[in-house]
Amino acid sequence: MMLKIFNTLTKKKEVFSSIFLKSVNIYVCGITVYDYCHIGHARTFTVFDMIVRYLKYSKYKVQYIRNITDIDDKIIQAANLNHESVVDLTNRMIQSMKRDFLNLGLLKPDIEPRITLHIQDIILIIQKLLEKKNAYISKNGDVLFSISSYQNYGILSRQKLDQLKNSTCYSNKFFAHDFVLWKKLDVQDTPNWNSPWGLGRPGWHIECSTINDKYFGKHLDIHGGGVDLLFPHHENERAQSTVLYDVPSYGKYWIHVGSLLIKKNKMSKSLKNTVFLHTLLKVYDAEVIRYFFLLTHYRKPLLYNVNNLIQSKISLRKLYIALDKLDYNHSVLKTEFSLKYQDFCIKFYNAIHDDFNTPCAISILFSLLKAVNISITQNNMCVTMQLLYQLKHLSNTIGLLNQNPSVFLKKNDKL
Repeated sequence: MMLKIFNTLTKKKEVFSSIFLKSVNIYVCGITVYDYCHIGHARTFTVFDMIVRYLKYSKYKVQYIRNITDIDDKIIQAANLNHESVVDLTNRMIQSMKRDFLNLGLLKPDIEPRITLHIQDIILIIQKLLEKKNAYISKNGDVLFSISSYQNYGILSRQKLDQLKNSTCYSNKFFAHDFVLWKKLDVQDTPNWNSPWGLGRPGWHIECSTINDKYFGKHLDIHGGGVDLLFPHHENERAQSTVLYDVPSYGKYWIHVGSLLIKKNKMSKSLKNTVFLHTLLKVYDAEVIRYFFLLTHYRKPLLYNVNNLIQSKISLRKLYIALDKLDYNHSVLKTEFSLKYQDFCIKFYNAIHDDFNTPCAISILFSLLKAVNISITQNNMCVTMQLLYQLKHLSNTIGLLNQNPSVFLKKNDKL
């Protein structure tokens, strides 16, 4: 079965075919580093970690980029509130983010560019958009993207341009939803950078288009992020990049991870229901958290629930208890899997190939565990070792059962 991915752009599952043979370019919108990483971030990046791992297992050469937004209104506000510089705040939050993701067991991106190190690249892209008449300089000096200059605006998020409300309060804009590429600032407004349009700083959406242009050019296979970024961020980013390259569509597959909910509400600071990742990692093993995330299909909303985390721990312990019996020196491991037991592999891969259906794949792991337990009662050591090896091998492809079983079980002996 060939890998199929649900493409947000077409709203259907499509057979995956990379632009270059056995090579995949993946860009995922990273964190705006004004605060600590929360579990919503953790879910999104765990999903893409799973996708990257599986593509690598499938022998693709993967180039994975996840940016860091280190200049933004929220960052400036947080720095002022903390009475520290923007640089001090962002450096501190970036170190915290990297520590959290390392502790969560995520693979490092191949490139993790900071936006402030690409200001000149951003300026060049804005100049090109101005030359192509897709951008204009407003009365107050801001450089804006003209969404009416792009006829397919709204196709990604299914927004209709004629239904987006205009307003007279946007006197500096041609259209209410035209968005900032370069925000003009006064000298006292820091941080700022020189540009052909005076002192200022970049808008949010142009940042991701620039990073993609810098490292991938036109050749972007997978663009990902949380579903909350679909509109306006990804819609705006895609509009910029599409007109920049004069292509029918920029980004071959768009993948969006569902929201994380707490008591049926979206996690937000205003509701005071934010759960930070470093807090959760103090209570639960990273792999328990990963297992909990993968138990729900990535496109569906995930309800954060302590009871479900506890159940994830119990389930993962069952897999590790069985895996603790694996003898790597057993002769059966030197041979290919017997055709008699290939059925588990086929079903597992079929699940993953169906838009990364990890809940179904995990259910196959437990069917495999059941077969392991039966073979143990029958005292059939060769079959047991072969099944256990399959259990570990399949789990590893999505980032599970990577720990030494005895170490995991010792750390997670209490429920």
